[in-house]
Amino acid sequence: MMNCSSGAAVRAGGLTVVRGGRTVLDDLSFEVPHATVTGLLGPSGCGKSTLMRAVVGTQAKVTGTLEVLGHPAGTAPLRSRVGYVTQAPSVYTDLTARQNLDYFAAVLGLSRDERHAQVERALADVDLTSHAGSLAGNLSGGQRSRVSLAVALLGSPELLVLDEPTVGLDPVLRRDLWNLFHRLAGERGTTLLISSHVMDEADRCERLLLMRAGRILADDTPDALREHTGTGTIEDAFLHLVDTARAKEKETAR
Repeated sequence: MMNCSSGAAVRAGGLTVVRGGRTVLDDLSFEVPHATVTGLLGPSGCGKSTLMRAVVGTQAKVTGTLEVLGHPAGTAPLRSRVGYVTQAPSVYTDLTARQNLDYFAAVLGLSRDERHAQVERALADVDLTSHAGSLAGNLSGGQRSRVSLAVALLGSPELLVLDEPTVGLDPVLRRDLWNLFHRLAGERGTTLLISSHVMDEADRCERLLLMRAGRILADDTPDALREHTGTGTIEDAFLHLVDTARAKEKETAR
C-alpha cells in the first residue's frame, strides 16, 4: 500500500481492461506524482476515458493493480478525496449555477457556512460568479462544462480527474483554465490528471502520459520526451514513438 510520502498520487501496475472481447487497456504501468498537472494525451478511442474511469473507480472488469492516494481505486475512503469531470457536463439544467453547486455541496455533507464559502470560491475559480444566478439550461456548453468543473472543486479534492475539460472552449477560456489547474497544483497541492486529444496542450503539462491503442507510449516530462526522441514538438515526439512501436510490432510478427 503506498502512502503520500511515496510521491505518487496514482500508481498502476499491469492495469488491463477487456470489454466485449477487445483489450481496451493493455497492461499499463505508470505513476502520477502528487501536486502536479499530468496530461493524458492520445487520439480519440485510444482508451483515455476508460483509464480515467478506472482511476475514479467506475470502470468494470479492471485487472492488475491501481492505487489512488494510498487506497485501491474506487474504495470508500476516496469518495470525498477525488473529483471527476466527464466530457458531458453533469448539471441540473433547471437549477441555477449556484443552486447546482449548493446542492452538491450539501450532498458532500458540508455545513451551511462551509457550503457558502466553497460554492463562492468554486464559482470564482471557474470565472462564473457573474453567471451564478443563471439557469444551467440557459448557459452555453462551455459554461455548463465550467459548472461541472466547479462542482468537482467542492470539498477541495486531493485528486482531480478531468476528461477533456477544455474541448470546445475559446482560446482565452482555455488559457484561463490551464492557469487555474496550475494554481490548484502549486497553491493547494492538488494532483490533476487531465486528458486531451489536442497535442498543443501538452506543453501546458508538467508530465505526460502518451497513449495509443490502449497502451502507454511514454511517461515523462515534455522536455525529456522531445530530447529523447530528438524532435521539436510533442506531436512530432508522439509520431516518432508511434513509428517506433509499429516497427517493433512488425519485427515481432516476422
